[in-house]
Amino acid sequence: MQLTFASYNIHKAVGLDRRRDPDRILAVLREVDADIIALQEVDMRLGERASVLPRAALDDTPWRAIAVNRRPRSLGWHGNALLVRRGIEVVGATAIDLPTLEPRGAVVGELALEGRHLRIIGTHLDLSGLRRRDQIRALLAHLEAYADARPAVLMGDFNQWGQKGAMREFVGGWQVAECGRSFPSRQPVAKLDRIVASPEWVCTDSGVHHSALAAVASDHLPIWARLELPTI
Repeated sequence: MQLTFASYNIHKAVGLDRRRDPDRILAVLREVDADIIALQEVDMRLGERASVLPRAALDDTPWRAIAVNRRPRSLGWHGNALLVRRGIEVVGATAIDLPTLEPRGAVVGELALEGRHLRIIGTHLDLSGLRRRDQIRALLAHLEAYADARPAVLMGDFNQWGQKGAMREFVGGWQVAECGRSFPSRQPVAKLDRIVASPEWVCTDSGVHHSALAAVASDHLPIWARLELPTI
């Protein structure tokens, strides 16, 4: 089984031209054409935390949102949302809080496809770096707390410039996909966005999605990884 995963900080759909354009974000997602997508900054931070991506617009895409929202008008939790290609079964969803100095969280989707069960986490880690290690430890502990171990993928804006620091928490066979530099979108210099897979996966390809549209749609570029689960 081979799936394409993607992570994209959409900056509340505000592009470098300072226009909020949800249709442009959806057009970039169509260019990437991933099976499972983690989005960050998908909801407004104030008021009802309404999603910047209208649900009606998502109805016309190949994906549907996993129900992780705790507010009626939100698409995600603390701005994190998960989209899955239609045809992939969603068997569970959870929104979790992370240890932090500012509001941060993560969303977990439990999926079933071709007789295999997967766990997917989307997150947006601490900007300051003071709690980033604690947040990764909390995510890994959340996965370890399940009674059954399943292949897992963690995706999101890790706000981590280098491969050291908080990334050292991924031990025991966890694999960080070599996607590339994704921030800032016009001339990327930092690998802030990451896709990390549990030992069961084989990464066959990965990269950053560069296009004229993606260069202006958000301040981040989407990243992607093609992961394969060997036959059991």
